[in-house]
Amino acid sequence: MKYRITHKTKYESHESVSIGHNQAWLESRPVNWQLVDSFNLQIDPEPSVRTRWVDAFGNPVHLFSFNEGYRQLTVTATSVVTVTEIPQADAQFSIPWEQVVSDVQQHATPDDRHAAEFEFASPRIFWSLEKRQYALESFLPGRDMSDALLDLMGRIHREFVYDSAATTVNTPVDEVFRLRRGVCQDFAHVQISLLRSLGIPARYVSGYLRTVPMLGQPRLVGADATHAWLSAYCGSGVWLDVDPTNNMICAKDHITLAWGRDYSDVPPLTGVFIGGGQHRLIVNVDVLPLA
Repeated sequence: MKYRITHKTKYESHESVSIGHNQAWLESRPVNWQLVDSFNLQIDPEPSVRTRWVDAFGNPVHLFSFNEGYRQLTVTATSVVTVTEIPQADAQFSIPWEQVVSDVQQHATPDDRHAAEFEFASPRIFWSLEKRQYALESFLPGRDMSDALLDLMGRIHREFVYDSAATTVNTPVDEVFRLRRGVCQDFAHVQISLLRSLGIPARYVSGYLRTVPMLGQPRLVGADATHAWLSAYCGSGVWLDVDPTNNMICAKDHITLAWGRDYSDVPPLTGVFIGGGQHRLIVNVDVLPLA
């Protein structure tokens, strides 16, 4: 599938912003199953300084700063991306989950060693005995890693309620686990914390999901949004991307933007500024299939 993605963010301030520094994870990272045909980042007003770098996880990051005042800031990222099928953990490569944990802990292969960085606690994800016990209901002794992973995803989908009013971007994962409510970011954080409680590496994935309109209804332009899911290490260098919000293995409708340990590593747009007073944030995302 080929998509054109337009991600527009607008800040409207009551007072003038005198100085601002920003970082944007809005350029899709290079992965084997996804080709970035083009990318353009428009910033209005034109920043005083702008640059691009690649972070520790391999994600392209755009930095821009303002040394002069502004009342309104508009950041528009436009991408054309071609997505093939995301690799899946084939049944013939599936191994018991305990073997995955053992190989990672022993750094059995370079792939296992590299996966280990996603095994530990991170700024927004940590675990507890309660989470481990919940995860073990799916990760029975000797069960294949992929089977246990999909079972855990299904339980989260059934037992947690999608509720955009229940949490904010800063709600701790423990509270989401207690409430059993949240949004895609929360559900990804929860499943990652459950996997890491068992010693299984898992990374947070930021991206987009194509939305399909109801039968007979027109597609709504600008009604899409950023999405979040997770990628779990299944051993032998294989990662499996799963979407607990929709209870599905990720496929051609999932467009990868960036990945890290948790949301704090890859927010679409973040920054600090002086001044501005009260402000309003407006975000519009449009994921348009081209072919």
